[in-house]
Amino acid sequence: MRVMMLGYQGRPGVLEEAERLRPIVQRHAEVVAFDFTGQSDLSATAADLAIVLGGDGSILRAARQMGKRQLPVLAVNLGRLGFLADLSPDEVPGILEKIAAQGLEGRVIEHLMFQCQVYRNGSLVAEQLGLNEVAVLSGSCFKMIDLDLYIDSEWVTTYSGDGLILSTPVGSTAHSLSAGGPILRKDLRAFLISPISPHTLTNRPVVDSADRLYELAVAKSEPGTAAVVDGRVLCTLALDDRVRVEKAGVRFKMVAVPQHSYYRTLREKLGWGGRLTHDAAR
Repeated sequence: MRVMMLGYQGRPGVLEEAERLRPIVQRHAEVVAFDFTGQSDLSATAADLAIVLGGDGSILRAARQMGKRQLPVLAVNLGRLGFLADLSPDEVPGILEKIAAQGLEGRVIEHLMFQCQVYRNGSLVAEQLGLNEVAVLSGSCFKMIDLDLYIDSEWVTTYSGDGLILSTPVGSTAHSLSAGGPILRKDLRAFLISPISPHTLTNRPVVDSADRLYELAVAKSEPGTAAVVDGRVLCTLALDDRVRVEKAGVRFKMVAVPQHSYYRTLREKLGWGGRLTHDAAR
């Protein structure tokens, strides 16, 4: 089995933990890539599995690095909350032993990804593959922007406020959740539209099919208004720019870990039924 070990060395302790785990991984697999810069293009790397160490941000970075050749990801949580990175370092040897002996068949769950494109005067000016969300954000914290939403070319409404988030189910526990959006099960095929501080109180989050084409047209902007994909600025936006979002032709692949169910993760990370556990709050 060929594996990539990935993460971000800017997070304290990640590179040290990766070096500690490397000989353990090499007992079961060949390490063909060891990248903790978060910058390398890994779309052409021949591997069977990506072991990602860090938090959810490290997983988003790894998905971006892999591009249109998404490998199954074994996510090891070295961060704080971590809805995607849910495996502890101590569990890695046992999981790798099972994968080496039994393979990945039946262990991989696929999740929706999207392609975001920005058009200006009819020309493509920027595009990015994403996993969590596209957010159009006001450049000023004191002024509203207006965004026209179109779904399959039909005008839906105009949102006035601090911005708008269009997220996948995986991204529903990220920025959208902070903006008051609902939590969607990660394996659903849907997009979630969440306004940020809308001026009209009747504007509420909307869930629709992933098979539709979503467009956000900038009807009123402020200097610095930007399209942000998975926490990174894709480009600044001007009046009449259009941000198009549709499901990608590739899926994000997560290795399912026994005893780490969807609702157990939510219960522990969000402190449902009691206080946050020590591990979740750390």
